[in-house]
Amino acid sequence: MSAPVTIAIDAMGGDAAPGIVVDGVRLAHERLPHVHFLLFGDAVQVEALLDRQPHLKAVCTVRHTDEAVANEDKPSQVLRNGRRSSMWLAVDAVHKGEAAGVVSAGNTGALMAVSKFVLRTLPGIDRPAIAGLFPTVRGETVMLDLGANVDCDANNLFQFAVMGEVFARAVLGLENPTIGILNVGAEELKGNEAVKSAATRIRESGLPIRFHGFVEGNDICEGTVDVVVTDGFTGNIALKTAEGTVRLYSALLREGFKNSLLAKVGYLFARHALTKVKVRIDPRRYNGAMFLGLNGIAVKSHGGTDAFGFANAIGVAVDLVSHGYNDRIRKEFARLNPAEPSSSQIVAGSR
Repeated sequence: MSAPVTIAIDAMGGDAAPGIVVDGVRLAHERLPHVHFLLFGDAVQVEALLDRQPHLKAVCTVRHTDEAVANEDKPSQVLRNGRRSSMWLAVDAVHKGEAAGVVSAGNTGALMAVSKFVLRTLPGIDRPAIAGLFPTVRGETVMLDLGANVDCDANNLFQFAVMGEVFARAVLGLENPTIGILNVGAEELKGNEAVKSAATRIRESGLPIRFHGFVEGNDICEGTVDVVVTDGFTGNIALKTAEGTVRLYSALLREGFKNSLLAKVGYLFARHALTKVKVRIDPRRYNGAMFLGLNGIAVKSHGGTDAFGFANAIGVAVDLVSHGYNDRIRKEFARLNPAEPSSSQIVAGSR
């Protein structure tokens, strides 16, 4: 049996909280019966939902607060005035050791700011990165950063590569994952100085990383590499473009199969195959963006997801905990010898 794990939940974060959050916790409990949940939010609302599900209530502890972070709140405002919010208290539970990880569907910028302030970064890491999984023709690819760091230098990209490589080994179970840096072309002379310098650092690091080199946008869904490294500006655009493309093609297919009687008959024959495709690319299956590089596990659920998606985000947090991701990151960066006292000048040493 799996060891007991406690996950802190921001019960008031998300477009339809706390209803969707509690329902997501219910689904997660069915899949992960060894997990206990520490829910932070309006106790009257949350306990009323739990009272309908006695089996779920038995694995949940509710901590009351009447404050919550709104979607429009600026991260700086939350850092100044949000210490009694459900989001802050959930993150703080990880800092205090009451929970092994935190999941929130609330304001992304606020969650990153609070998590970085409360949990701090792991030794050797300057900035945490948001990582997510993309479906590909070969399986799944992890991509980072997806929006936490708009501007990145070569050192940041190098750190993202190490974190992504460890994630692919620890969580995806890949023995020797391949790494690529997203660029405007595969040729070594293309790209800005940051990506070119990051590529050089990876090659000269001495770490046993299978570095593929530069990859382009079409390589992401082709699964050319297992880990795609990029800055948060580019990564967020790639993520939103992919999500929009899925919605576009779904709408076009629905419209196409309604055009004529023959099309409707064709749908009856193709329905099984289309259902398999729908399940394969369902964004809810990949819900749960990971904040890698923090001294604690934090996962961001999409604010507009449903219970199925939120349950998957909880599963991501549990996976990171059970695979000891942060301990493996610490060990990996312990192998790196700073050329200067500042952690922002990391150069790889010998193993």
